[in-house]
Amino acid sequence: MPLPNPFSGTKRKKVDVDALSVLNALPDPIIVIDEEGYICMANPAGEAFFGSSTNILRQTAIEELVPFDSPLLGLIGQVRYSSDCVSEYGVDLGTPKTGIKNVNLQVSALYGTSNVVVQIEERTIALKMDRQLTHRGAARSVTAMAIMLAHEVKNPLSGIRGSAQLLEMNASDADRALTRLICEETDRICALVDRMEAFSDDRPIDRDAVNIHEVLEHVRRVAEAGFGREIIFRENYDPSLPFVYGNRDQLVQVLLNLVKNAAESVPEGKGEIILTTAYRHGIRLAIPGSKDKVQLPLEVGIHDNGPGIPAEILPHIFDPFVTTKQGGSGLGLALVAKIVGDHGGIIEYDTAAAGGNFLIRLPVYNFSKMDA
Repeated sequence: MPLPNPFSGTKRKKVDVDALSVLNALPDPIIVIDEEGYICMANPAGEAFFGSSTNILRQTAIEELVPFDSPLLGLIGQVRYSSDCVSEYGVDLGTPKTGIKNVNLQVSALYGTSNVVVQIEERTIALKMDRQLTHRGAARSVTAMAIMLAHEVKNPLSGIRGSAQLLEMNASDADRALTRLICEETDRICALVDRMEAFSDDRPIDRDAVNIHEVLEHVRRVAEAGFGREIIFRENYDPSLPFVYGNRDQLVQVLLNLVKNAAESVPEGKGEIILTTAYRHGIRLAIPGSKDKVQLPLEVGIHDNGPGIPAEILPHIFDPFVTTKQGGSGLGLALVAKIVGDHGGIIEYDTAAAGGNFLIRLPVYNFSKMDA
């Protein structure tokens, strides 16, 4: 029996919403910087973040509250110059007074003024390491294991299988069942090692301009013809999206893996998978060991109405041999993370919405640079 609608039959009332009250209710710290670099407003979360009242903050320049040469200062200058909204992950705003403050930043111009709005998202302990380093580190650990297994395991397995086949020729019916079991299990282990050998391929990938919508449509057609024939697929695409700088076949492999995982997690007979694309201005990724940052504005999402990933394994979902599937190898997402990392992108799991939500951020193909 459906639950009653608590709003049915009620008359809509006019409500005056105070913008300042809304800001004060937000859990994320938000501050406004005036044209002279001073804080002219902070919500309660912002006061708590900097450990000062608004009255004190109004007398303080932002450069006095953040580390010397903080990326935040550069982002503010960039927004003043371009009026764009820019974001950056994993910025350290900690000082001796405030301690470690590893945050995500979103900086935008306040329309009609010369002020700049800064939204600060404090990262949890599990996210304090850069996201791209997490899955790239996982891929490296699998690479080392793959090389070891290829050399130390496959050769003995071939000998075991050959011996079992010889024994089978003169075995009784009862013993023949055992030799068949030996052959099947060695084949299964060899197939697992073959999958892991993909991690040991560290050659640069061939990349070109790729229409990600064509890739998504190909993946959808493959899914609908096979494992996803009972699932409803929906698309929410940005039609103006530029080309991805990537390898089409490998992107198909990544997205097909994610869609297959989603199809296996949705409720039977009521499964729904949403494929999305979007252009996110200002998403930049720091390159380890370098001061350079790459732009990753292209976002591809795979969303499903399944139960999502259990919270206890979320920090490890891109590690090898981590799986919630019965009989699963736990290598699928690790390989996905490696391929995305080889493209210079990042993959993350979004817990903000219900269901399963994977987001991939990729670089744009730069025609002028590539043709130069």
